[in-house]
Amino acid sequence: MSRAETLNRPASTHPLPPPPMGLLAELTHRCALRCPYCSNPLELDRRDRELPTAVWKRLLDEAAALGILHVYFSGGEPMLRPDIAELVAHARDVGLYTNMITSGVGFQPAALDAVAEAGLDHIQLSIQAMDAETCDRVGGYAGAWQRKHMVAADIARLGLRLTVNAVIHRENAHQTKDFVQLAEDWGAARIEIAHVQYYGWGIVNRARLMPTRQQVERAMADVEEARARTAGRLVIDCVLPDYYARYPKACMGGWGARLMNISPAGVALPCHAAQTIPGLAFDTVQERSLSDIWYHGAAFNAFRGTDWMQEPCRSCARKDLDFGGCRCQAMALAGDASATDPACSLSPLHKQIVALAEAEAASHRSDFIYRGFQGAPKPQAERQMVPLQADRP
Repeated sequence: MSRAETLNRPASTHPLPPPPMGLLAELTHRCALRCPYCSNPLELDRRDRELPTAVWKRLLDEAAALGILHVYFSGGEPMLRPDIAELVAHARDVGLYTNMITSGVGFQPAALDAVAEAGLDHIQLSIQAMDAETCDRVGGYAGAWQRKHMVAADIARLGLRLTVNAVIHRENAHQTKDFVQLAEDWGAARIEIAHVQYYGWGIVNRARLMPTRQQVERAMADVEEARARTAGRLVIDCVLPDYYARYPKACMGGWGARLMNISPAGVALPCHAAQTIPGLAFDTVQERSLSDIWYHGAAFNAFRGTDWMQEPCRSCARKDLDFGGCRCQAMALAGDASATDPACSLSPLHKQIVALAEAEAASHRSDFIYRGFQGAPKPQAERQMVPLQADRP
């Protein structure tokens, strides 16, 4: 079977999957922050391409009918949409659990009251560092630190269930304990200690963000200590940086298995980085229903199940646990979306990814390439995306 046939084979080769559990609704790519690890694509959708309110309402109707339980309103910054409270209310009306992922920056305080009144169930608030100088510099926005604390106080006042999102990288890995304490101070029910995942803007800034192995090990020890201390009152989720892992993460719970991602312009994606894989055909919600795309879309069926796998994944006992790892990472690092994720110790590229991580962590690059609508400088983006080469036997 040719590569093009593998990527776009018809749904009839797969048993129908169960409906997705969640819908990631990327309402906009606009954001006051310019985080250099943002998972948004390098080419952002501008405001004039964003889906209108009526289309998003139709998609929420379709999501409920499909059996989706949970909608994540995301971006960019979803609170920049003037219709955000209207969309939250509509999602609640059709029976969806609503979750908002916000930077806490760039919108008027009244907007938070409006979404709470509309029935928002849960809110996730990001924090870039535990000191004001680093927080503002990483986010590229003066005053972000102070603003986030004000928003956290408003979230507590409104009685919204809170998750703190702490993105971990070289500059703040030593602050892991402090992030957990902050979540407790803010009254959060959950904190996500998520090491940068190297897609989108993260891979462009990899040499600036990659922590050392010692930093990762120390951060993981801090997480385990904090879990023991806060058991029963705070959930602590932790996502490791793949480059230091023994086995890859079960990306998205399996390709086309649990989540649908809708871009601001209406492109339906199996994951937020799927458009980095050349040869995939993506549907838009203007042309097909969510149900039709989920069950029959070529992109969603490209890597479902295990039939697409190469060795060593095909014969691996873990293939139904981690699904071969991340397809986008395989594309970025191996140059082949069907390859074993190089984060896996069984991949022929694993030694190279470890060496790459160590080299990047030892670099002295001090400049961030900030997220923005102008895109990343082409030479830098291309340099970071050169596939690794396996050692010759």
